[in-house]
Amino acid sequence: MGYLAVWKVLEEMITDLKKKGVKVPADILNDLKYARTLINVLKADPTRLETSQKIEEYLNNVEAYLVSEGQKFGNKYVEEWIKRLEEASRKVFEEEETRFVPGLPREQRWIRIKPSEEMPIEALKAMAGELNLSFEMQSDGFLLVYGEDERLKDFIKKMATKYGYKPEK
Repeated sequence: MGYLAVWKVLEEMITDLKKKGVKVPADILNDLKYARTLINVLKADPTRLETSQKIEEYLNNVEAYLVSEGQKFGNKYVEEWIKRLEEASRKVFEEEETRFVPGLPREQRWIRIKPSEEMPIEALKAMAGELNLSFEMQSDGFLLVYGEDERLKDFIKKMATKYGYKPEK
């Protein structure tokens, strides 16, 4: 089973439901977080059967909640998500998430941002330029912003303030 792929679909579904005004309980978000942690544990030690069982338990719990909440938006909505979940669960090889960006000096920090209507690409580039940060568009549609740690923190704060997101403490 493609645990990471299923996890990503569930995460996308949570985001979509939140955009539609659904309040997702903390225990569901925690289950998703625990599943992700256990997926990383399983990668480190794939011989532990109980880890797989626990991952499936957490993912199934999150899926059950999200599908029941999705019913409020109609059967077609739920069927589309279930189809995506089934496709994800059939994935055998999971792509490894990149934790570093080749070609960047070690001392530089980076963040990837998905531009949207609320956060247009040109505004993000301008904000990065104002703070003397470097940036480049990546092939998957994300904007990579990188530079000194303090400037990157300022960029995140400025972006959060400008686009109405409040940083969590």
